[in-house]
Amino acid sequence: MAERVQCLYRVSTTKQVDHDVDNNADIPMQRKACREFVDRMGWTIVGEEQETGVSGYKVSADDRDKLQLIKKRAEQGKFDILLVFMFDRLGRKSDETPFVVEWFVRKGIRVWSVQEGEQRFESHTDRLTNYIRFWQADGESQKTSIRTKTALGQMVEEGRFRGGKTPYGYRLEKSGILNKRKHEVNKLVIDDAEAEVIRMMFDLCVSSGYGKFRLAHFLNDHGIRNRKGETWHDATIGAILHNPLYMGILRSGETYSEPFEELQIIKPELFKLAQSLMTERTNANKEYRTLPLNTTGQSLLSGNIFCGHCGGRLTLTTNGKVYRQADGTPVKKKRIRYVCYNKTRHRKECDGQTGYTMHILDGVIETILHQVFDKMKCASSDMIVGGACQKQMALLRGDLQRVKAENTKANKEYESLKAEVLKAVQGQSALPMDVLNEVLSETRQRVLDTSHRLTELTMELENESAKAAEMQAEFNRIATWSEIFDSSDIATKKMICGYIIKQVAVYRDYQLSVKFNITVEQFLNGIDSAV
Repeated sequence: MAERVQCLYRVSTTKQVDHDVDNNADIPMQRKACREFVDRMGWTIVGEEQETGVSGYKVSADDRDKLQLIKKRAEQGKFDILLVFMFDRLGRKSDETPFVVEWFVRKGIRVWSVQEGEQRFESHTDRLTNYIRFWQADGESQKTSIRTKTALGQMVEEGRFRGGKTPYGYRLEKSGILNKRKHEVNKLVIDDAEAEVIRMMFDLCVSSGYGKFRLAHFLNDHGIRNRKGETWHDATIGAILHNPLYMGILRSGETYSEPFEELQIIKPELFKLAQSLMTERTNANKEYRTLPLNTTGQSLLSGNIFCGHCGGRLTLTTNGKVYRQADGTPVKKKRIRYVCYNKTRHRKECDGQTGYTMHILDGVIETILHQVFDKMKCASSDMIVGGACQKQMALLRGDLQRVKAENTKANKEYESLKAEVLKAVQGQSALPMDVLNEVLSETRQRVLDTSHRLTELTMELENESAKAAEMQAEFNRIATWSEIFDSSDIATKKMICGYIIKQVAVYRDYQLSVKFNITVEQFLNGIDSAV
């Protein structure tokens, strides 16, 4: 009677199911080779199972449904031989797979590989050979993983698309470059229509405080669909808002490329502002939040207004009050107030007012904002940025020049001393060798110290230059806000107010203490010092 054979085929990725990706590892090739081998041996196939997209290195045998099914059939005596193309199709875990193979043998099942023959366990040598085989397979899997990660990282650093789904906002075009397999490589290019939607998302996020849920509703309500013609999901929008690719930066794991201008849809300063906004509005930062969490209300201040007497947040409350016109006709008007949460909820003693009328307090804040805008209109960006940064940069340049001179002098002395040591070795120096070595060591340390300080100062100067560039961009942004503030909707006004004002403390009779965000403080100080 012919031996009954159960075949098992496995590929690590779904791409290998129909394509010969790694030479002899795809399922059609495995099936063909196993069937031909069975015919040569005079056996009979009674079952075939395949695992697609299952890693023999990452997935435990206990979690592989097909392997568990075959083990169950083995216990029922339904086959005599388990056949695979290569033994690593059974798995690549050195601490597990050898014992899986041995389990089948102990159940009376012979385990064969088309490429490597039968795996026996008749001696200690057989067991050792079996373990070594899967130990090597385990190592190869780890090396393959490292090579893959390294290759993907290099692709990203070189600005090449690493493959996968094309991100929204881009499309693939033929690059004219052939890879090792003589296939033309695709490159990412900006899709103008989709890029406009991306810009809209970031603009609404930063200027009007839209989060991912509100953005999804906005796009869907306005008939703007995704690439598949379907409605937007908030998770998709969240991923878009956090993707550095829109700054032109490719990413693979922890590897990031330098920015590629041809892939930049969103300017870096706008992208970073969006990240800062979203981070501040997370639950983890709710105690420190100063930007409005919700921009749909009618109040100008939200999240950054506090009672000056007890330190508690002011919250909004709305109630109606009936007024009578001259003819006695009753008219109900809505009254919106900022109220001290501590006082109204009796959480803490507070000797301040219970509440403040919204339109009065907002009017005072608008006046303050206009004063900021007017001050900045009267000063040039060079005056403000220069006043804040140029002094520090001048000091750094002076330090850098002085340390360079010290480093040059130390290097010259070090070279002279090395020449003197050579003379001493040749018996031509009047100085003792031990004195020369001591002085040489001290001079070498000076060279190292000044070189290290040069590096530090250079980095500090670069950082200060970058800070000046950021301040310039911030100045331009505030200048734009000053032009659009009065004509903007309340959502945009609230966001502008939140970007400029960090915190407002309100005292009785609408006395205010206003803290500006740090950049605005620097600008205002720069104006005052210039004046």
